[in-house]
Amino acid sequence: MHEYINWFNLVLTTAIQLYFQQECEYSTLKEIEPPANGWLEKTTGISDIASDERITIMLALMPHVCPQILDIFFVQNKNFDRPYTEFGGWKGLSHSGFLPTGETVAFILAGEDTEKRKEVTRLFRKDSWLYTKNILRLEGAGEGEPFLSGQLRVSEEFLSHVLLEKEYRPDYTIGFPAKRITTQLNWEDMIMDDQVAAQLEEINVWISSGKTIMEDWGLSRILKAGYRSLFYGPPGTGKTLAATLLGKKNNLDIYRIDLSMIVSKYIGETEKNLARVFDLAENRNWILFFDEADALFGKRTSTNTSNDRHANQEVAYLLQRIEDFPGIVILATNLRSNIDEAFSRRFQSVIYFPMPTEELRTELWKKMLPKEWLGKDADELTGIAAETELSGGSITNVVRRCALSIIKSKEKRLNKMILKDALHKERLK
Repeated sequence: MHEYINWFNLVLTTAIQLYFQQECEYSTLKEIEPPANGWLEKTTGISDIASDERITIMLALMPHVCPQILDIFFVQNKNFDRPYTEFGGWKGLSHSGFLPTGETVAFILAGEDTEKRKEVTRLFRKDSWLYTKNILRLEGAGEGEPFLSGQLRVSEEFLSHVLLEKEYRPDYTIGFPAKRITTQLNWEDMIMDDQVAAQLEEINVWISSGKTIMEDWGLSRILKAGYRSLFYGPPGTGKTLAATLLGKKNNLDIYRIDLSMIVSKYIGETEKNLARVFDLAENRNWILFFDEADALFGKRTSTNTSNDRHANQEVAYLLQRIEDFPGIVILATNLRSNIDEAFSRRFQSVIYFPMPTEELRTELWKKMLPKEWLGKDADELTGIAAETELSGGSITNVVRRCALSIIKSKEKRLNKMILKDALHKERLK
């Protein structure tokens, strides 16, 4: 990276010299050959990077890796006793150095050439690989203000690659109201109804073979990208676990959307909050998981009030974003009837997670009860436990309560009294 910093410093100095018609070794910026070490190609994953793209990426990185290089932009225009407008720049809350904008990019690449400025704006379009690969973008231009006045911001993902040389996984923040969920269990540990297993396998097949279906077979002409599924059923029946294991089995990160931070009473804010999540996830191999989705994706109402219209606008926006999302979206709810019918028609699969049968409960108990707790009466204990109709989540609660009781009683094994007491307390909840 050091060689690239030196190269960019020369590019910037040359751009200043050319603009102010000072003595200069070069007549154009393209004469300055970039380093041949392939660092930027390796970091971006792009083999053919244009000169303008290289310069823009390095400019965006400078405040993070070598901010003093940009101090040259603090020179004052003596004619007006103020900074040069054409330099652009914006002021941060704590950073004292120069922070570039789109105008800064335009100054370096185009100078006073208005035709070249048009080319600069193309760098920040949504079809640019700088955008689709989440390298950088312009943000924060006020309503009615020039597009290039937006802040030139390098993504946290790309910074992670540059500074830490590791894959970026966003943390749960106000700006990103989603949390990555994991499990120590494996796909083989999941005990489920045969029909549920078959339907989940369809999603596995799509994840592993979606490219073949869409590209090799040419079905992208008639099929929308991505896959959308609805999981519904009583609490604790394995909806979240199934979604998490789908991610783990296919080496995909799965993010659970925090609806409490998404939904806002203020008009337009819910849409903005969702946009942050979808924009960041759009070009990554993530699964988006909306738990208790009926809180956000519920039935639309008649438009008798402005609040009704606002709620319906939110639903319409969500419909569009989910339909356009190229990855996997899973919605989970306890009651399917709470989900707007317009959403239901857009699901590729709707999977019902029933309460486990006695046979499945027996398997669950055998999986969950530590062998150290059981003696010769193991079959009798699991039989007693399986007779009580509980979900997988409730069985987990019972196991936890049994563990505490064994510790308190200083018993070494699980007995009927401890088990029955734990089952009784869970039923009373």
